[in-house]
Amino acid sequence: MSSQSEIEVLNRKTPVWQKQAFAEFVGTFCLVFAGTGSIIVNDVSGMGVTHVGISLTFGLVVMAMIYSIGDISGAHINPAVTLAFTLAGRFRFRLVFPFVLAQLTGAIVASAVLKFLFPEHVSLGSTFPSGPILQSFVLEIVLTWMLMLVILSVSTGAREEGITAAIAVGGTVALAAMFAGPICGASMNPARSLGPAIVSMNLGTLWIYVIAPVIGASFAVPFCWCLRDSDCCCVPFLDSSAKERTS
Repeated sequence: MSSQSEIEVLNRKTPVWQKQAFAEFVGTFCLVFAGTGSIIVNDVSGMGVTHVGISLTFGLVVMAMIYSIGDISGAHINPAVTLAFTLAGRFRFRLVFPFVLAQLTGAIVASAVLKFLFPEHVSLGSTFPSGPILQSFVLEIVLTWMLMLVILSVSTGAREEGITAAIAVGGTVALAAMFAGPICGASMNPARSLGPAIVSMNLGTLWIYVIAPVIGASFAVPFCWCLRDSDCCCVPFLDSSAKERTS
């Protein structure tokens, strides 16, 4: 059997959900490696990247991942997005655990690689509130709400793919990081914050960046349902006749 034939047989035997979960691992790894890596490089190079550069890095890597793996897994690369898609009836509940596990693992592995490369860096790009905790908590909720509303509007089912989705979602991430990053970190993503926090052991305010994005992303679902056609999202408490849609 030729090597090409062996690859084709292997591809047929590999369950689709495993490929999708692996794509989420790769996508989240790239997000955390490039995004938090830009923060680290900015620190060790004497502000050589700049705040604007960091914001653009996060937006551009999200855009790149949507182009790269959007047609495979939907390029969620964010547990809050996966949970919100599930709440909206656009994603299979049974795939939530493997997706979230892959995302968290990708983030931790990326931070571990950055720790190896920059062992002297203390925070590894962790997110911290620069002011009152409540201020950052509410900011993270609103920012993630905005991001998820954009994602729901430009995605098909639970898939973010194509030029429109990549530019809109990546641009929203960059925008939020640019104006809110200095205050709350503009994480909008539990995996993005959890990876560097665990590896650097900066766990004090991690709960903000785990809970607030999930709340904000969940809030976006009924807003999308109200703003768009009733078949935008299948929200049980708003439309009991809606049938669950899966990707």
